[in-house]
Amino acid sequence: MTSPNPGLTTRLMRVLRSLAAVSVLLAGGGQPASAAARPAVVQDSLFAPSLGVWKRVVIVLPVSYDRNPDQRYPVAYYLHGLTGNERDWTARARLDSTAAALVDAGSPETIVVMPDGDDSWYLNWITAEPYARCAAEVRSEPAAEYCVKQAGYADYIAHDVVSHVDTHYRTRAERAHRGIAGLSMGGYGAIKIALQYPTIFAAAASHSGVVAILLVGFAADGSAIYARDMDDIQSLNRGYRSGFVRALGGDVDRWRSNDPGLLAAERMKDGRMPAIYIDCGTDDSLITQNRALHRELTQLGVVHEYNEYPGAHTWSYWRAHGGQSLDWMARRIQ
Repeated sequence: MTSPNPGLTTRLMRVLRSLAAVSVLLAGGGQPASAAARPAVVQDSLFAPSLGVWKRVVIVLPVSYDRNPDQRYPVAYYLHGLTGNERDWTARARLDSTAAALVDAGSPETIVVMPDGDDSWYLNWITAEPYARCAAEVRSEPAAEYCVKQAGYADYIAHDVVSHVDTHYRTRAERAHRGIAGLSMGGYGAIKIALQYPTIFAAAASHSGVVAILLVGFAADGSAIYARDMDDIQSLNRGYRSGFVRALGGDVDRWRSNDPGLLAAERMKDGRMPAIYIDCGTDDSLITQNRALHRELTQLGVVHEYNEYPGAHTWSYWRAHGGQSLDWMARRIQ
């Protein structure tokens, strides 16, 4: 188990105390002294050419955004998990409150953007499911919020969403001032997209991510064993295998081109490696994948932050640790 960064831990303790104080005040019917200075949570939408439809996005603007009309801000993009949506990070992980507490504790101000990624795994699919068939299926989200006409989800995040945010908000619109993070499916998407689009993002963070999609097992010496063909892929975890099969088909080379460890090897060759942060709960079934990527990055010589904490694949874990990636990222994209 890797120990947390001491400086980061100290800052997060201040954040947790700030959040606890706010909770006590509200529970007693009072208002926190800084209640008028909380981040603005904006519900926005954009037409995404890569998907052929309109998509929703939630944006958390810094407290000073309206007060300082000439100031521009770095941007952190946060991706949701499987079966989730653009509201999860604020509604279920309370990332907007965490962002405010981080700034109170000395973390730099950052615009936080949370796009809707459906159940896409943030991949560019071979072909999209026909819109009419998708619209006829029963699911928790309406067809107008879920179904797409094309399925270029990686391009949608890296190009469509980034372009919309840079056009409509006061951002620092350069790679050095953009980061991307996510949980579970979104953790995979964040690491993979940052490695796949190295001119767009300077930092990437994953919480409990599916980050070794070809991992079959481990050899006696502890090295990872990866799938070599579709027969091997049939042995992978069904929880994510079906989504990748639908998106990537049976071409193992397409799978390999979307594997974070193999993408990292390519980035080391061209010198365009983003900063990387990874954490996972020790009771999470994905811990072996996270350890495999950590080992792969270490062997490649990729400087990165890796932490394991008590916890499982749950919202209580992501609420507890979402602030760590945001503080880590805010300090790298200033």
